[in-house]
Amino acid sequence: MSTVAYITARGLFGRRRVLLLLPLPLLLIGLAAICRAYDVDPGQWGQAVVVGLGLAVVLPVISLIVGTGVLGSEVDDGTIVHILTKPLPRRDIILAKLLVAAGVSAVTAAVPLFVAGLLADSVRFGLALVVGAVAGAIAYSALFLLLSLVTRRPVLLGLAYILVWEGLLGRFVSGTRVLSIEQYVISITDKIAPTGMLDGKVSVPVAIVMSAVFALGGTIYAINRLGSFSVAGETS
Repeated sequence: MSTVAYITARGLFGRRRVLLLLPLPLLLIGLAAICRAYDVDPGQWGQAVVVGLGLAVVLPVISLIVGTGVLGSEVDDGTIVHILTKPLPRRDIILAKLLVAAGVSAVTAAVPLFVAGLLADSVRFGLALVVGAVAGAIAYSALFLLLSLVTRRPVLLGLAYILVWEGLLGRFVSGTRVLSIEQYVISITDKIAPTGMLDGKVSVPVAIVMSAVFALGGTIYAINRLGSFSVAGETS
């Protein structure tokens, strides 16, 4: 499994796709730094920057880019055949891919979120955002990795989930929030470091349980889905 993880990480950072990971984190840190430098009241910019940009855009979009890239490109170009011919359990392949995706997504999103949280409020708030980002990265990565196995347009469907389900329906239709990873992250973060910037719409127990459901369910389904692929790279 470690070999697959190493190859995946090397391939991910060797592609131009990795360059897409930089602008959003830099934008998040830049906006927070500018507001702090000009002594703008965090109550005026904290929610818009930390939640509106950090949790609603940076974390899910980075997870989408990485999650669909660790395996989706191999499915598209046919190199998945080389992996399938190796004497490796499908479980180990998926777990290695998920480990890389979640790890890269968590680090790339957690660092700027910590900085933004620190500038907006305190170290405790920054660390709470890190915990929320890690939980969210794992759930998002499992979901987007699965999408790369069940559809040829995982990025499009992932964007639909982020923009429509979470961004639109999740804010105005209460029943959809129970299936919103963004809401789980907000609730978990707010529980650790309560501030006026966050307003969790789901309870913490629901957030924890549903995060686990997304992570475990997506992983198990992805393992089963990969197991249905033949050596020709197609589902049997």
